[in-house]
Amino acid sequence: MRPIEKPVFTVLLAICFCHLINDMLQSLLVAMYPTIKGEFHLSFAQIGLLTMTYQLTASFLQPAVGLYADRRPTPLSLPIGTLFTFAGLSAMSVAPSYRFLLASACVLGVGSSIFHPESSRVARMAGGSRPGLAQSLFQVGGNAGSALGPVAAAVVVLRWGRRGLGVFSTIALISTVVLFGVSLWVRHHGLSRLAGVSPRPASRDAAPLSISAVSGAIVLLMVLIFSKFVYLASFSSYYTFYLMHHFGVSVQNAELLLFAILAAAAFGTFAGGPLGDRFGRKRIIWASILGVLPFTLLLPYASLFWTGILSVVIGFVLASAFPAIVVYGQELIPGRVGMVSGLFFGLSFGAAGTGAALMGKLADAFGVEQVYRLASFLPALGLLAAFLPNLGGRTTEAPAKGLIAGQTS
Repeated sequence: MRPIEKPVFTVLLAICFCHLINDMLQSLLVAMYPTIKGEFHLSFAQIGLLTMTYQLTASFLQPAVGLYADRRPTPLSLPIGTLFTFAGLSAMSVAPSYRFLLASACVLGVGSSIFHPESSRVARMAGGSRPGLAQSLFQVGGNAGSALGPVAAAVVVLRWGRRGLGVFSTIALISTVVLFGVSLWVRHHGLSRLAGVSPRPASRDAAPLSISAVSGAIVLLMVLIFSKFVYLASFSSYYTFYLMHHFGVSVQNAELLLFAILAAAAFGTFAGGPLGDRFGRKRIIWASILGVLPFTLLLPYASLFWTGILSVVIGFVLASAFPAIVVYGQELIPGRVGMVSGLFFGLSFGAAGTGAALMGKLADAFGVEQVYRLASFLPALGLLAAFLPNLGGRTTEAPAKGLIAGQTS
């Protein structure tokens, strides 16, 4: 079969739409924290543990799901993942205890672990010669969904309580139908193409990267992902509490401000992939993570007005790095799109969950304001991007055979 050259936007938009629904529903967990905290009389540490339970479930499972899908592509798993999301939210809407909430969070994590690696692989396939654009379109759906989560919580949870989740979560069934159609498209266009997504042709004059160079670059990317998502965890889990404690704003207004940040992150995600296609992914990674440092350092000392402005800038700039990181990693290890996607998406979930738990401990001990002072230094790790190899004109095919053994042809 001839490879897909031009992006197939109908498929990309379908994946984007389903990613929006999936992440909007999953972000309801975080958006419900003020309600859950009061109803179950939870500490910040317990809130952090709830986040960590959800995030680590997805974190550990996603690389395994991605690796399995590289060997045996299973596009029909896409609609199955949305059913886990539906089940997790439905259980959460009637949870009688904190332990039941933790179990429901695990089910949500399973849904995420199934959805993200395979859908990222389909986006790569449908993107043709524009992998950065495809990854941005895929990820922007998730960012937009995460931004809509607080709004949905303000409308559904704060008005009708947790039980409103049971009805609202039926939106996942729409995604199930759309993803079933996408899976049929993938099967029609050949699973071998999905499994063997290759990097761009490399220059004959360029020396290939060694296995140690590839492994070192992957480790650096993982550190950068850690810094990005641990910092963003301070927003997703504790930003509403920070605004309420530090400035005395209402829950509804705090949720709307959180929506503004997450919406800015969606726009940043949309910009990051095409910019990486045009200017190089390493440059975008460098500029996104390190470039946000001055704003994060100023944030803990800003007024309410400037807190809103700085937060939007931080969300936009920092979010633009992730599409470039994912595609850069996929180009480092050709033929392992699912594994790389699962590893990076899983790490992002795990970093966010671990960071949320640690920040919950700090918030209980020193106050939520101190969390933002300490987290403001994390983007300084963006300096490590200087050590990433330049991929222009290089190939990793020759030395990376040991890393990609078992590729489906």
